[in-house]
Amino acid sequence: MTDEDKLVRFDWAIKRLLRHKADHTILNGFLTSLLGRQIRIERMLESEGNKEYEENKSNRVDMLAEDADGKKIIIEVQNETEDSYFHRMLFGVSKTVNEYLESGKGYGEVAKVYSINIVYFKLGEGSDYAYHGKTEFRGMHDGDLLNLSPKLQEKFRMHNVYEIFPEYYILKANDFNRLAKTPLEQWMHFLRHSKLPEGADAPGLLEASKELQIARLTKEQRRDYERYIDNMRSLEDVVSSAWSSGHFEGRAEGRAEGKWESAKAMAKDGMSLEKISLYTGIPIEELKNNL
Repeated sequence: MTDEDKLVRFDWAIKRLLRHKADHTILNGFLTSLLGRQIRIERMLESEGNKEYEENKSNRVDMLAEDADGKKIIIEVQNETEDSYFHRMLFGVSKTVNEYLESGKGYGEVAKVYSINIVYFKLGEGSDYAYHGKTEFRGMHDGDLLNLSPKLQEKFRMHNVYEIFPEYYILKANDFNRLAKTPLEQWMHFLRHSKLPEGADAPGLLEASKELQIARLTKEQRRDYERYIDNMRSLEDVVSSAWSSGHFEGRAEGRAEGKWESAKAMAKDGMSLEKISLYTGIPIEELKNNL
């Protein structure tokens, strides 16, 4: 395979390339394939609150966007495992809901939020590669579903209670091992292998095959990408070693040691303390005092 055929990993692209593009065709296609309806990103949100995410490395999001209907979309890509990731998802959504309810507006105008999480590590126990979570209220005795009254359906222009609450999607990239037939399966193949499946026609994928070629990167981008890949390999080796030695079976000291090994490898490669903190979760002050 030549450089013309090679594509950059989606996790790197979403952190370095896609969030800054004026044309969101690739992301629109990804979201359309996942959510099962046409999505068009209107703008990327860079509020003061989102800047706080960037500074708070333990609770950051990779991308915060708004669709044509004003719904907020959080996209986060996570490579390194952490025990509290489900809590992190909750925190990110709660913070977004709070920050985007403008002062003086009623609760009826709370923004709908979709939290989309692409993980490259073992998260929870389950046999599927894609999970969807939403809030429903069922009777404790009769088991019936609590619905909006006709009056509220008309007022809020929706039919179901769950449409008000945040929804969560978890895509376990490394767990995808099926033939890529549906649009989502084609995207999952790309997320895992950084290449398109044969006959790919899912929205956004053909654009990705052109825009995300390694050959299109500038020299600076290519150096950054190569460092990223080397660091991810280092992290994968650490995680693999930790699993085999039982560190992820409850030994916190093993997890901490693995993070510091990764941090040292990244520092040796010339990565900034900010990026090392981002990828390992180690506070910058600790890195300054120990590297």
